Parts: sequence; structure tokens; C-alpha cells
Amino acid sequence: MGYDPPMIDTHCHLVSRQLHPRLDEVLTNARDAGVDGLITVSTGMDDVQAGLDVANAHEHVWCTAGIHPHEAETVPDWNSVLKVARDECCVAWGELGLDWYYKTPTRDQQFSLLEAHLGTIETSGIDMPVVLHCREAVDDLLAVLAGSSIDLSRCVFHCYTGNVESLRPILDAGCHVSFTGVVTFSSAPEVAEAARSVPIERLMVETDAPYLSPEPVRKMRPNEPCNVVHTTRFLADLHGVDHDTFTKRMDANADRFFGLGLGLEAGD
Repeated sequence: MGYDPPMIDTHCHLVSRQLHPRLDEVLTNARDAGVDGLITVSTGMDDVQAGLDVANAHEHVWCTAGIHPHEAETVPDWNSVLKVARDECCVAWGELGLDWYYKTPTRDQQFSLLEAHLGTIETSGIDMPVVLHCREAVDDLLAVLAGSSIDLSRCVFHCYTGNVESLRPILDAGCHVSFTGVVTFSSAPEVAEAARSVPIERLMVETDAPYLSPEPVRKMRPNEPCNVVHTTRFLADLHGVDHDTFTKRMDANADRFFGLGLGLEAGD
């Protein structure tokens, strides 16, 4: 499986009910589009083991271990999360974080889950980067992280949809930032403005499939990892960088950040 240049979807949900039943087709579509590296991200106890099973069964597919803030009303089985985290196919913790967009789970429940998650990470001895879910809660999430032993330079705010003002404390903290198809929407110019201000060495690209299909395939349901190519090209144009060069830079960032062991270099 070649990388010339590679395209890596750094955040998708291959075991979601929209994608998992037709997984072989989804993977074929991705590789036909030149997307031959995928990280399937867990959100809760229902999919953390399933994500590992998919990663173990397919070359250049990796997984994560984490509990989404939307699952804060449940009591996680941290031993099961740790079992997945110890596998060589698992490359990150998460996604975890805070989400103030909805009224439930409550803020107290989400804070409790986040503290328990961070405590599990800190005592595990497993050194991996962290994939963060954050919606309308940047200051609160950064405050909690600052009070932990988590290295903020090894955290990525996935699916960033805020403006430049909200982005500043994230960049000041040393975090990475990842963008989905939302950045391509004509209705979200503030997201594109934010993406333009992220240093290329701290930028990553994702689909968050099955959600958030990018332009020019915005009507595609469900979204698939193959569509990361559209967001990558949009961001390349936004930064004024040749498409192939930009793709190499994005995938070198992913290789370095997640420790994928592909030996990719950013190029010129």
C-alpha cells in the first residue's frame, strides 16, 4: 500500500452504525481516493472494543480509547478502556472533553467524567496523545487540562468550528487543531479564517465521518473518509500551498503526532 503522497483521515468513526455495516466498501472508497490511512475514534463503551477490532483487522487503520462527554451519564468500565489503550493499534486517548451545546449531560456530569478520564490516563503509564472534543467550552476545558499533568502540546482540538478569538488560547497552550468539512462551508467563513491562522506544523485534517460532508460533496450522506481529500485541498488553497506538498505536510504531522511509525517527512 503506497504513500505517494499519502492521505490520512485523522478522525473518523468506522464502527458507527452508518459506516460499519458496509465497512469493506468504505475502506475501498477511501483507498480509491488515495486515502490509505485512517484513525477510527471511539466515543464510548459501545464502540471502544469494536474500533480496536477494526484496527487489528486492517492495515493502516488505527484506533483510540476514550469516552465522549455525551456519554457522561454512564459509568465507564475503565479496565476495558485501558485494555484497548494498551494495544499497539491504539494511538491516542479520546475523544474526550466538554460540550456545552446541549443541556444534557449536565456540566457537573461532564466535569466528573473528564476528571475521571484524565485520572485514568495519568495513572495508566500509557503515553499517548489526546483527542479532544470541545464545543462552546474552550476556556473551561483548557482550565481543567492545565490542572492536570497532560502535555498540552500532545493534545488536538478535533473538528474545530470556532473563530479566531476562541482559537488564540488553544494555540497559546501549544495544542494542535484539526478541521473537518465545516471549514469548506460558505456559511462558516469564521472557521476558514481560523484555519488560515493555525501554523501548518500544528494543523491536521479529518472527516469526522459519518458526519459533516465537505463541499463539493456536502449532500453525501453519510460522509466517508474518502472525502478528506476535499478538505485537504481546501486548506491547501487557504494556506497558499501546492496540494501535494500540503498533503505531505498534513500526513507528516499525523505520523509524528500519533506516532504511526510511517517515517513520513513534510517535504519542501
